[in-house]
Amino acid sequence: MHRYRSHTCGALRDSDIGQTARLSGWCHRIRDHGGVLFIDLRDHYGITQCVADPDSPAFKEVEKFRSEWVVRIDGKVRRRPDGTDNPELPTGAVEVYISEIEVLGPAAELPLPVFGEQEYPEDIRLKYRFLDLRREKLHQNIMTRGAIVDSMRKRMKEQGFFEFQTPILTASSPEGARDFLVPSRIHPGKFYALPQAPQQYKQLLMMSGFDRYFQIAPCFRDEDPRADRLPGEFYQLDVEMSFVTQEDVFAAMEPVISGVFEDFAKGKPVTKGWPRIPFAEALKKYGSDKPDLRNPIVMQDVSEHFRGSGFKVFARMLEDPKNQVWAIPGTGGGSRAFCDRMNSWAQGEGQPGLGYIMWREETSKLGEGTPSGSLVLSGSPEKITVGAGPLANNIGAERTEAIRAQLGMKEGDAAFFVAGDPEKFWKFSGLARTKVAEELNVIDKDRFELAWIVDFPMYEYNEEDKKVDFSHNPFSMPQGGLDALNGQDPLTIKAFQYDITCNGYEIASGGIRNHRPEAMVKAFEIAGYGEKDVVERFGGMYRAFQYGAPPHGGMAAGVDRIVMLLCGTTNLREISLFPMNQQAVDLLMGAPSDVAPKQLRELHVRLNLPDKG
Repeated sequence: MHRYRSHTCGALRDSDIGQTARLSGWCHRIRDHGGVLFIDLRDHYGITQCVADPDSPAFKEVEKFRSEWVVRIDGKVRRRPDGTDNPELPTGAVEVYISEIEVLGPAAELPLPVFGEQEYPEDIRLKYRFLDLRREKLHQNIMTRGAIVDSMRKRMKEQGFFEFQTPILTASSPEGARDFLVPSRIHPGKFYALPQAPQQYKQLLMMSGFDRYFQIAPCFRDEDPRADRLPGEFYQLDVEMSFVTQEDVFAAMEPVISGVFEDFAKGKPVTKGWPRIPFAEALKKYGSDKPDLRNPIVMQDVSEHFRGSGFKVFARMLEDPKNQVWAIPGTGGGSRAFCDRMNSWAQGEGQPGLGYIMWREETSKLGEGTPSGSLVLSGSPEKITVGAGPLANNIGAERTEAIRAQLGMKEGDAAFFVAGDPEKFWKFSGLARTKVAEELNVIDKDRFELAWIVDFPMYEYNEEDKKVDFSHNPFSMPQGGLDALNGQDPLTIKAFQYDITCNGYEIASGGIRNHRPEAMVKAFEIAGYGEKDVVERFGGMYRAFQYGAPPHGGMAAGVDRIVMLLCGTTNLREISLFPMNQQAVDLLMGAPSDVAPKQLRELHVRLNLPDKG
């Protein structure tokens, strides 16, 4: 028999009854039922119930077992007594009657329990991550992550992509975040950078004549952590293709991502035929460039109904042509208490408030001047739906009814209004749309809604630096090419850039690349960089463009976020092996840490620390 096991703890079945088995694993749970000891023995594969009674030769030793001790158990497989089967376990029909044991690794008192899924402070969980990873849900999440990556690889290869590995030590470049720098011992005063993404390398692969690249790529960015973004490092499904249009990228990648979601959605519906939503439309309808399409609320521009109205606050705003009024419909939200609650929430978000109109049913007698166009309901005397609230009183019945008709509101509904310059309020309007939907419980959370967001602006105006900046990826091809760069207002140029969104998260981003050297230089000049800057920062790629560059494009999908969504969590620490905490500290390994003066001297590095005061 094998030194440690003849079977795993998830393997024994009815067919093994009567055999002698050897199992090794952790004591998951120990129970004493009237002098009979039950040990749920756990390994990576499952749990088997093991039993010792006073007649067992190992009984005295089993009494010493404690939670998470690692032990070897020999014994006879037998059927569990009638009525004690556990149908939730694959091994739930059998048990092992213990004849011999060996303690392989005793455990000290546990700083956190492994049995059960109770909440525990995150700092303890991260410091003792090796214990945390033994817990069933987290352990399963990590295994699901591996299976999702396998599915990605399989589907990419079926689409004709080949997997490459690009360098980890590279040159610093402006990818939009801070680099992690690595000092060079051999070249004093110079630094490598860890790649924020393999962007330049994957484009160089296309210059090198390879056609379809992918990689499960580690990426490193010195950014502040968030729940949906781990500090330091993350992984992405990185993709590039030669001789493709935007449509070709969509046709190749949509079935890959859809297929991965379908594989792990556990029966939840996944979007068929993803919608393509222009960036400007996404902001106007959803107040977000990563809209949650499970939320049925669609915002509308209702500026015309307030222009020149008796509600002077909005009417005066609309004298400026750039200002607008957007409505957020709230089906079923037409109570004073709900509207007041939304108004208070908006004030808590730093806004002056959130205007609203409620629609309610009133009785009207014929000939008494019901509001023109009111919705007449059944019954006699006539039932009509009329608007109520300060805004309705100020703009009058006719305008209120026009808003109701445009939004499709009925009795018991409400609409909330945001006004001003959309450039400044669209993010708040998106938050309000989400808040209304959450409060009214209209988001269908048991589905995955995927979409392409397209036609991103090539540039945006940086108010802080008073200059035009790239808004997305500096390597993307502008729609209209060099002609657009030479003859169009930069802030009106759209790019061949696109995102994939799912349930309110951006899960992928990409673009068709600007592969013409003269167009690349012009694009960077508009953002304030000269040709010299382009050569210094992107010399390898710029040189490659001089020697026959194919049209190419691609994308990168966030592995961590996709796994997070499919595991049904909102925290990336629940799907990562050894994450840092919110302060970018690895509590398990003690990183970042001090290094010896000798190491610093070898690297020609001298510390200039901030004052502790």
